[in-house]
Amino acid sequence: MKKILLCLGMMILATGSLMAQGKKKQTVNVKDSHEGHNHAPAAGVVATSSGDAAAAAPAESISFAEPSHNFGSLPEGPSAEHEFVFTNTGKEPIVIQRVQASCGCTTPSYTKEPVAPGQKGSIKAAYNTSGRPGAFTKTLTVFYNVGSNTTTLSKTLTISGSVDKAPSSSVPENSSMMKLN
Repeated sequence: MKKILLCLGMMILATGSLMAQGKKKQTVNVKDSHEGHNHAPAAGVVATSSGDAAAAAPAESISFAEPSHNFGSLPEGPSAEHEFVFTNTGKEPIVIQRVQASCGCTTPSYTKEPVAPGQKGSIKAAYNTSGRPGAFTKTLTVFYNVGSNTTTLSKTLTISGSVDKAPSSSVPENSSMMKLN
């Protein structure tokens, strides 16, 4: 009898915890109204929504002139900076919510005010080369909204290059213990 009550209690707890789980955000593919034609968002663009697929329709309204940039060979020490310029190709303003770098060595800054249709905005990436010799590839994920739509869209930008190690000092170290007056 004790085993039956224990099993029944465990089943009730498991059922209760499953029912308490909230809805998770999901990736939404944009579908055309024509039967048989599926159109996914542009490469690197993800729409998250709590329901309606039509809410993700403005995914095509941001266009970057250059979604990736290769710095080539850089000297170690100074920061390398690049400005990604985008155009609002849609019919509603674009608001950049945030830009997230893939690591702490890349610092993004971006246009804070809404970008009107036909206007340009920018996202600047500064890569700290100090102490980081060798090849690198870093990403910046741009999270934005279009118009009054609360669906957050994203676009990924990439910077890459190679940092040349700084030469060691040519001045010999003085290790003498001689005291000079």
